[in-house]
This record gives sequence, C-alpha cells and structure tokens, in this order.
Amino acid sequence: MDNQAYPLPSSLFPLANALSNGIALHRDGQVLFANKAFSQLTGYAPDDLAKLDFWALFPPEVQAEARQRERLGPDDEPVPARYEALVQTRQGEARWVELSLSQQAVQGIATTLCILVDITDRKRAEEALRRVHTDLEAQVENRTAELQQAKASLEDDIARREGAELELLKRYAELTELNCLLHETQQQLVQSEKLASIGQLAAGVAHEINNPIGYVSSNIRSLQDYITRLFQVLDVYQATEAALPDAARARIDKIKHEADFDYLRDDIHELIRESAEGTERVRKIVQDLRDFSRSDTAQQWQAADLHMGLDSTLNIASNEIKYRADVVREYGAIPLVECLPSQLNQVFMNLFVNAAQSIPDGRRGTLSVRTGHAGEQVWIEVEDDGCGIPSETLDRIFDPFFTTKPVGKGTGLGLSLSYGIIQKHHGKITASSTPGSGTLFRITLPVHQPAEPGTPE
Repeated sequence: MDNQAYPLPSSLFPLANALSNGIALHRDGQVLFANKAFSQLTGYAPDDLAKLDFWALFPPEVQAEARQRERLGPDDEPVPARYEALVQTRQGEARWVELSLSQQAVQGIATTLCILVDITDRKRAEEALRRVHTDLEAQVENRTAELQQAKASLEDDIARREGAELELLKRYAELTELNCLLHETQQQLVQSEKLASIGQLAAGVAHEINNPIGYVSSNIRSLQDYITRLFQVLDVYQATEAALPDAARARIDKIKHEADFDYLRDDIHELIRESAEGTERVRKIVQDLRDFSRSDTAQQWQAADLHMGLDSTLNIASNEIKYRADVVREYGAIPLVECLPSQLNQVFMNLFVNAAQSIPDGRRGTLSVRTGHAGEQVWIEVEDDGCGIPSETLDRIFDPFFTTKPVGKGTGLGLSLSYGIIQKHHGKITASSTPGSGTLFRITLPVHQPAEPGTPE
C-alpha cells in the first residue's frame, strides 16, 4: 500500500507512524491509511489491510452500531463513538482494544478516523480483579453462611438452656409444694445457710475454745482466792512492822517503794476482775455460737425467750454489724413463744446480715430491732437505713435463688428459707422499703402453735 495514494498530507505520515496507538482511515470499509502501530496491533500488513473489509476486524455488535453512525446525513452532527472490543489478530490471538471512531473530511473526502488503543493488559488485570472479587464474595458468602449456622446453633443451644433452667425452676417449685420433701430439704438448707452465715468451722472452733476457757475461768477464780489469802498474810506482816528493827523496816519500805506496792495491791484486784469479765464474755460468745449452730434434729418445739435469741444472734453477727451500723434495741414486753429457737435465730441472722450489708460504704448506719405483743401474737421488726430495695424487685425477694448481690456474694436462699421457717411457725413475714432510705422487715408469730389435726389438746 503506497502511503502517497492516501488522502493524507505526506508530511503527516512520519508523525502518524511514530504514534504508539493504532490509527487508520477508511471509507465504506475500505482502509485508506493505517500506521505501523495499527498494523502491529492487528497483525496485518498495510497491503493486506487494503484488501480487507475494515469491519471484518471487529465483532458484529460493534460493526452494526458503527455502520449506523456512518450513515448519518450531511446535516447530522457527527458524534464520536468509543467501543471496547475483542479483536482477533491475523495470528489468531485475541486482544482487547479500545476503538474510537470519528467522521473526518480529509482533502474533501468523507472518511472515518479510527484510533485503536491496546487495552489487553488492563482487561486482563480487570478480569483478574473480578475473579478475586468473585472469590472474595464467595468466601464472604460462605463465611456468612457459617456464621449464620453457628448463630442458629448458638440460639438453639441458648433456647435449650433457657428451657432447662425454666424446667429446673418448675421442678423446684413442684418439690417445695410437697411437705414430706420440704421438711427434709429445709433441714439441709437451713444448716447450709448457717454455715454460710457464721463460717464452716464455727461449731468446731466453739468446741475447741470451750475447754481451755473453762480452765482459764476456773484458774482465775482460784487465783483471786489465793491472792486474797496472800494479802491477808501481808496485812499481818504489815501490822507487825512496828516491832521490827529500824534497819529492817527501812529495807522493807525501800522494796515496797521500788515495787510500787500500794498501786500493785489496788491494781491486781482490777486486773483479776477484768480477766474474769473477759473470760466470761468469751464463754458467752462460745455458748451463743454453740446454741446457734446446733441443728434442731429432733424438731422439738419449746417455749423460748425471743429477746434472748435476738441478743444471742446479734452477738454472733456483731463482727458483720459493728463496722457498719449502731444497733438500737427497742424491746417491748412479750411472753415466751412456742417455737424452734435455732431456726428463728437463723431468720434473725439473715435479716441482721442483710441489713448491715445494705448500708453503703463510707457512712455509718443504724440497725433498729423492735418487739411487741398484741393479743395472741408477738411481732419483731428489723429496720435499717441502708440503700433500700427497688419496688420492681421487692415482690421477688422471698423467691428461691433470687438475689441482688453480686455473683459469689449471695445464694438467693436466705430470705426464701426465712419465709419458709416463718410459714412453718404459722407466722407472717413482710417487707417494706424506700430506695435510698432503708428497709423494714416485720415478723408476726403466734404465741402458741395451733394443735395438729388429731392431736389431743
């Protein structure tokens, strides 16, 4: 193909051949000019291109639209067109090109200017990117499906566990309605709650302390008697000092002054008295501890002084209370009450400990204990000025296993067991509370237990 035969100024041939993009001019499919880059991209020599239909190089869908554009009338505004197409080179290699078409008048001849840009590498990169994107989407879909499956499995497991918990609570409620199992369960749980309140080793420690305290108390009484006798002897010696020689009296006076004899004589009685009071207090604490820890295995009802039980329990709980609150006793005149004393002591213990623990850190509170008598009933009130109980949970405080304390700080059985014990005594326990102001528990008990059916009066 002789470039000079093309309708293109000869001065533009070197410039066109120097371009890296393929450039060609055609008219009605006949190639009039093609630069070197166009020949290299298509694989056809210029002479071969002159013999080809230009559009045979491109897919049919590109041909149809491009030919339509070429048929625009002379008054129509030519619109440049740009296509991406897969071109088969003469060697059979498929290459992606970007084809730009525009109508041009060259030396008075209407032609179509074609510019080819090789975009094969870009298209391959895009295809690789699409494959990666597709793979990632597939992985995301697979992972999402796995997570959804795991979520469904977890939800099923949670539902099963919740169902099991509900079934457990239902079973517990059913068991508590059976009197024969209720008595046995309460005995075990009451004893367990005692151990949780005063410590696992309380009863054992009390037993171990009791014997040596007995020795010490007995020895202090004997020591007091011995010292009294010794002072009687000293009084006799002191009465005879006037008959002694002056030198002997001076020596005795010096020794008595150095030993501060008069102070020792007065203080030794006070020391023995304080020691006796201390051992008596220890003995009382040990006795309270033993009484509190003793299990009512025989379930023997007896007439008991509730004031004694309250004082004994306050003494046992003093370590829990004394750093948080001052105890105010407002006891009224009440008769002896037929009861199981140690079980009522357990109720008192739960109320005292709960009251002390409800008082916030940083301030000292007040724990008030009141008693009274009305007809054939006695009442006991335990009131604190702690943080109080919210109204939405107040109705649930006697439910088994319900607790507002942190995990590991409470079993949720204390008030439930207390409620059961009071019910067993044919009494009533109620609670009223104002959040931020404190809580009041009131227990009402009959003075005499009603006779069981079939029991002779």
